[in-house]
Amino acid sequence: MNVYALLFIAIALEVVGTMLLPASQNFTKIAPTAILLTSYGMSFYFLAIVSQKLPLSIVYASWSGIGIFSIAILSYIFYKQTLNWQTIAGLFLIVIGVTIVNLFKS
Repeated sequence: MNVYALLFIAIALEVVGTMLLPASQNFTKIAPTAILLTSYGMSFYFLAIVSQKLPLSIVYASWSGIGIFSIAILSYIFYKQTLNWQTIAGLFLIVIGVTIVNLFKS
């Protein structure tokens, strides 16, 4: 499988786990907590595989940057959290930074 596909899967699983943190209600709700922990575990598994094939700086910059961007957007949609223009600008700077890191990797 393509290494970037595995990285995308790792990012998606981390986002799912993070989005379930409020639903788990401090780990008192069984189903959201189980899905959250499974998502995080699988995310780290795929991240470990990808880190063997790509430089760790590229992997972690992509994983954290795209994860932050995705969680902010999904929190706006699902949890009705507000995003001001400064936050939106910062999120796009994160995406630009991740893009630059990936374009100029050696």
